[in-house]
Parts: sequence; C-alpha cells; structure tokens
Amino acid sequence: MEQNSENTAAPKLRTNGGLGRLGFLKNKYLLAGSFFLVWMLFFDPKDIGTVMSKKSKYNALKESELQLSKQISETKQELGQLKNSAQTIEKYAREKYLMKKDNEDLFIVPDEKAANNQ
Repeated sequence: MEQNSENTAAPKLRTNGGLGRLGFLKNKYLLAGSFFLVWMLFFDPKDIGTVMSKKSKYNALKESELQLSKQISETKQELGQLKNSAQTIEKYAREKYLMKKDNEDLFIVPDEKAANNQ
C-alpha cells in the first residue's frame, strides 16, 4: 500500500500576519478611506459641527429677518396713517407717549401680559 504524498502533507493554514480578526487593517485603501472620512467629519474647517451650527444660526437670522420686515411694513403703514390724519396723530400720542388734553385726567392701567413678562 502506497500512500500518496499529497494526502500525507499537512494542510497549509492561511494566516493574517498575526492580526487575527483585524486583518482588514492590511488593506491600504480601507485605511486611507477611513482616515479621509474621519478627517472630513472632525478635523476639517468645514466639519459636521461647524456646518450644523452655521445652519442653525442662518435659520435664526432668517426668522429675525422675517420678523423685522413685518415690523417695517407695519411701521410704514402707521407712518402713512400719521401723515394723513390728525385724529391718528392724536390717538398715537395718547397711546404711545401718554399725552393728554388740559382738561383731562389720565389713568394708566398696566397690562397683565406686560406685568407677567417682567
């Protein structure tokens, strides 16, 4: 009985260079891609945190712009009314500057909303 030399040879084991489960670390493309991804996410001047904070600031400024443009349009409308009517001027002076006529008494009643906010 002859034994075949192929059958008696010990099977060769594949090794990962002693890395075991970390064999993927030998792949230079994966390492370069991972390094690039980490760099872009955390260390780049346009990283995720900076972009998100700038976006939130941009949204806050947009809201402020809308509020101010609404306030400007209301002020322009009020100015147009003040230019055209003496009654509107008198009403405005009484409400905003608490002015009164000589024969009047003025009573100031505070708003509940204004008192609660302070």
